[in-house]
Amino acid sequence: MKRRAITAALLVALGWWAVLSTPASAHPHVFVSARAEIVFGPDGAVTALKHIWSFDEAYSAYITQGLDKNGDGKLTPDELVDLAKVNMESLPEVGFFTTAKANGKAQEFGEPTEASLSFENKILTLTYTLPLKTPIKSVRSVGLEIGDPTYFVAFDIIDAPDAVITRDAPKGCVVRVARPPKLDAATQLKLAQEDITATPDMSGFQVTTRALVACP
Repeated sequence: MKRRAITAALLVALGWWAVLSTPASAHPHVFVSARAEIVFGPDGAVTALKHIWSFDEAYSAYITQGLDKNGDGKLTPDELVDLAKVNMESLPEVGFFTTAKANGKAQEFGEPTEASLSFENKILTLTYTLPLKTPIKSVRSVGLEIGDPTYFVAFDIIDAPDAVITRDAPKGCVVRVARPPKLDAATQLKLAQEDITATPDMSGFQVTTRALVACP
């Protein structure tokens, strides 16, 4: 039941409700190239996470249909405001695809801020700041996990030095990123044959990216 609830929330958060009425197969259904920033406050406490998510071209084209209100062939942030609002209202249902831990204890998030969408080179990108409900003070290590454990949405943390970074961190803080291994061919084939309404059991696989921020 929990996996089904997560899948239903994903359909709402990412706009796939219209696809349910058409034949579709294969997991995952949405691909996201992601970056993240761990934001520190003036007192050295971790205060927020900033997400930058770029959706795949096919999904970007699908979800932005009919949003060019002035018909100029371009999508501006103003034309994407309502879509950004839908995402921000729905993503809490799936925990923002994010887990943050300090000293092994899961942290709660507050209301997201600074949410915006942009559309460039056929790619839709969502940017928003996710504040921690309680800033993490006296930071020694903070663990961050990004992704969808049901693999409905495939998050790919970009392979670049700025994939996961700190902002305004105390001197000496470093970030280590651990990406999940690629799924073997047999597993990929099995997932490709799944119906869109099915939620595969991914409990035996690591499909999320983990990052650890360590400070002296």
